[in-house]
Amino acid sequence: MRIDAHVHVFPPWLVSKRAPYLERDLTFHQLYSDPKAAMSSAGELLDSMDRSGIDKSVLVNIGWASADLCRETNTYILEAASASPDRLIPFCSVNPLAGTEAKEEIDRCAGLGARGIGELHPDTQGFDLADPVIMAPVMQAAQRHGLPVLTHASEPVGHAYAGKGQVTPQILFRFITNFPDNDIVCAHWGGGLPFYALMPEVRRALANVSFDTAASPFLYEPAVFTTVTRLLGVEKILFGTDFPLIKQERILKQVAGADLDEHDKAKILGGNAARLLRLDEGSDGPLPVRRDTGAMGLGERTRR
Repeated sequence: MRIDAHVHVFPPWLVSKRAPYLERDLTFHQLYSDPKAAMSSAGELLDSMDRSGIDKSVLVNIGWASADLCRETNTYILEAASASPDRLIPFCSVNPLAGTEAKEEIDRCAGLGARGIGELHPDTQGFDLADPVIMAPVMQAAQRHGLPVLTHASEPVGHAYAGKGQVTPQILFRFITNFPDNDIVCAHWGGGLPFYALMPEVRRALANVSFDTAASPFLYEPAVFTTVTRLLGVEKILFGTDFPLIKQERILKQVAGADLDEHDKAKILGGNAARLLRLDEGSDGPLPVRRDTGAMGLGERTRR
C-alpha cells in the first residue's frame, strides 16, 4: 500500500479567493502570498493519486494563526475524508495559544475521525514549540485520543524559502524530550535532526519520532533516504510529498531510485505510516461529518 503522509488541500472557496485570507492569517500569507503558490482541493488530490498509483493520502492542514480558520478548514478536511474514507485520512490544525479552545477542537475533530494533529507552524502561529506549558494541553489531548502530532521543521543552514521558519533541530529536540510518550512526526526530514542520531542521547530520545519526506527534492540529495535509514532505521521514514507543492510522482521516483531493498522501500511508501496511524486495527475510516451552521461543504460555499 502506498500512503502519502503529507499533503495539503483547501476548500474551493479558499482556493478561488485567497486574497482576503492573506490579510487575515500570517501562516497563510507566508506560504501562499505568491499567486504561483499551488493550492489544491480534495478532488484535485484524488486525481493526482489516481495518476500516481497512491492508495491513501493524509490530509494535513496548515498551522493557521486564526482559531476560526483552523476550525473551518478542519471541517472541510473532515468532510473530504468522510466522502472518500478509503483514500483520504484527516489531520486537524490547532493553534496551541488558543488554550481550551484548541483542546476542544482536537476533541471535536477526533470525534469526527481525525487521525492526527498538524501541521504546526510555531513561527507564524506565534508560540514556542519548546515551551512545555504552552504545548501540554495539545499533547495531552493528542495522547488521550492516540493522535500523532506533526510539526513543521526547518534547517538551520542552507537556502531560504517561503515558510522555512526557525523550527530547527535544537527546538525540535527540546519539544521531543518534553513529551517522550507522544508520537511525533517532524516534517521535511526534521530540519536535519536525524543526522544528530550519531549522538546516543539523541538517538534514544527519538524512540517515538518519525520523519516525513515532504518537499525532499527541494532540500536534500536523494542519498538522504539511505543516510537516514543507516542512522535511525527505515522504520522512522514516512513517504510524504507536500502536494501540491511537489507532484506526487516526483518523490515516488526518489524512493524507487534509493539504494534500498524492496522491503525497505515498501515500509517507507506505506508500511510505516499504516503502523503509526493504526490503519490495520479495523478502523472503518472517518465518521460522517455532521453538517451544522459552522460546517463548510466540499463544493464552493459563500463565506459568511
